[in-house]
Amino acid sequence: MPCYLWSRGSANSPDLDMGSTENPFSDSDFLGNDGFSPNLTAANTSLLYPSFLSPVMDKTTNIIMIIVLFIMMVSLGCTMEVTKIKDHILKPKGVAIAILSQYGIMPLTAFCLTKGFQVTEIAAVVILIYGCCPGGALSNILALAIKGDMNLSIVMTTCSTLLALAMMPLLLYLYCHGFSNVQKAVPYVGIITSLVGILIPCGAGILINYFRPQYTKIITKVGLGVSMISIPVICVISTVQKESPPFNIFSPPLMAIAVLLPLIGYTFGYIISWVFRLPQPERRTVAMETGCQNIQLCATIVKVAFPPAVIGPMYLFPLVLGFSQLTEAVLLIVLFRCYHWFTTKGKDSYQPTSTEEKLKEISEGTA
Repeated sequence: MPCYLWSRGSANSPDLDMGSTENPFSDSDFLGNDGFSPNLTAANTSLLYPSFLSPVMDKTTNIIMIIVLFIMMVSLGCTMEVTKIKDHILKPKGVAIAILSQYGIMPLTAFCLTKGFQVTEIAAVVILIYGCCPGGALSNILALAIKGDMNLSIVMTTCSTLLALAMMPLLLYLYCHGFSNVQKAVPYVGIITSLVGILIPCGAGILINYFRPQYTKIITKVGLGVSMISIPVICVISTVQKESPPFNIFSPPLMAIAVLLPLIGYTFGYIISWVFRLPQPERRTVAMETGCQNIQLCATIVKVAFPPAVIGPMYLFPLVLGFSQLTEAVLLIVLFRCYHWFTTKGKDSYQPTSTEEKLKEISEGTA
C-alpha cells in the first residue's frame, strides 16, 4: 500500500529507500524552478508523493474545481453593488480595519502555527496560501446570520478580492522566507494567473447585478448550492481512487491548525474592531470576514498550480480548513442567537409588566 508521508530523509537515513526511482519531474519545467528540486536525487526521491489520482481523474478534478470557482465568483460578483462600495470608500474606517484584519491576522497566524507545530514544507505552503486568501461569498452569508453589517461585509469581500492580486503573492513571498526550500517552490505565476482569472467572472457578476438585478438571487443560490455539492463530490473522487483514504491530512498537528486558524481569525477580528470602537454589527462582520477565507480559491490554486507528485493528498486540506471554519462560525452564530434571544426575551417580558402597572394606576386614578 503506498505511503503518502512527506519524508525529510537524506542519504544517511537508515529507513530511506535507496532504490533507483524515476523522477517524475525530469522532463518538467517545474523541476528547474522549484525549491525542492535540489533535494530530488536518487537517494531522496521519497520527497515526492506517489501518484494520488489517475491522470484522467486528476484532470477531471481540476476541471470541476475551476468550474466551481468560476460559478462562485460570478455569484460573489452578483452580491456587489457599486453604490454600497462608494459609500464605504467615502467613509473608509470600517473597510480599512477589516482589510488590516484580513491580510494582517490570518497570514501571520498561519505562519506562526506552521512554525509552532513544525509541519512539513508542503503543508506549510498550503496553510500559508489559505491564510493569504481573501474572503469568500460564505462570509457574507455568515455575516447575515450573525446580524452583521451586510454593506460592510460585501465591500470587505470585494476589496479583499481585488487586493488579493497584489497581497497574496507579496505575503507569500515574505512569509515563505521563514522556510528552507520553500521560497522557489511557490507557483507565483499560477497564483497570479488564478487571481486574474477570478476577477473576470467576478466582474461579470457585478455587471449582471447592475444591468439585470432580477437574476442575482437565482445566481447566488445556484452558486451556494454548487459550492456545497462540490465539496463532497471532490472528496469522493479523491478517496475512491485508493484502497485507503488519505488519513495523513488528519494528523494531530494539521487538525490542531485547522481548528485554531479560523478561531483565531474570528477572535482577533472582533478584538481589533472593538479596539477601534466600531459598532457592534460591524465588529461581528469583521470577525466573520477575517476568520472565513475563500476556500474555493484556495483549493483550486493548491490543486491546479502544484504538480500531483508534489502536493499529494495535501490538496484536500483546504476542504478540512473550510469545514472547520464553517463549523466554528455556526457555533458562534448559535451562541450569539441564544444570547440575543435571552436578552430580547428579558426586555419583552419586562415591558408588558410595566405597561400593565401603568394601566392599573390609570384605571385606579380614573375610578
